[in-house]
Amino acid sequence: MTSTTAGSGLITGMDVRSYFQDGVSTAVHNQQLTVSDATIVYVVNLLTEFTHSENLYESTPDGRQIKPLAGFYSEAVSAEDEKAARAALKRLGDVALFISGLFSQSLQRSLVDIDYYIAMGGTAYDCLANRVQSNFSGRALCQIYTELAEQFAGLVDVLAEVADTCQPQQNQDLLRLYERWLLTGSEQAAGKLREQGIIPLANRTRH
Repeated sequence: MTSTTAGSGLITGMDVRSYFQDGVSTAVHNQQLTVSDATIVYVVNLLTEFTHSENLYESTPDGRQIKPLAGFYSEAVSAEDEKAARAALKRLGDVALFISGLFSQSLQRSLVDIDYYIAMGGTAYDCLANRVQSNFSGRALCQIYTELAEQFAGLVDVLAEVADTCQPQQNQDLLRLYERWLLTGSEQAAGKLREQGIIPLANRTRH
């Protein structure tokens, strides 16, 4: 990851995780949200992963896209094995949390509002918690997923606060372009996304 300014600080590839760790911990305190250290680490890892756009946009025959949330749900329902189902549910929860946290105000103005993201993301994490609790190794994950489900709306506020001060610029620009196309159908935004190899989805009202 290249260096970029965020707020008054300089984020580099070497310290981006610690930057998010500080940001999330501070926001959790400010929002008076009760979550475990393990859940904070999960959210920090999610933010760190999605600073790289290739981890957010998925490769398809038509280019890179942010898959609709309903697509992840469909994958989970039709999965041939438990591992694939869990992966689809995790992806659904992670994308829903990331997008609703960073773009909550914009989603309130869109046809698909933030309540949809919160409902889909919270349900995905709740399903994951139920699926992993049956084995010993999954108990720690069960606690994290349960907390993510129960505190999803509060964590959206946490990420919104973090986003105010520390969004890596390159990924922020891509997401804002996608957001503008999502809300307006702008051909100019769509063209710039295509230049980056990202093909906007045909149906802007479903995520």
